[in-house]
Amino acid sequence: MKLSEFWFLMGHEFGEGYARVLARDLVLGQCGDFTAEEALRQGFNPAEVWRAVCQVQEIPEERWWGPDIAPKR
Repeated sequence: MKLSEFWFLMGHEFGEGYARVLARDLVLGQCGDFTAEEALRQGFNPAEVWRAVCQVQEIPEERWWGPDIAPKR
């Protein structure tokens, strides 16, 4: 997962403003007790950070990969 995909999924699931608050403030035990922003800066894979956010926030697994988007033509 690219970093841009991480931020797209965060924004889609939580809204742009709240996504930034969560990334800054929510501590993720699965990511070394870093926040999402800190974990990403430390080199954690964005997919790993995203899964940790989903688990902590109790997002249903069927929503972990965001909306179905039609391919560009």
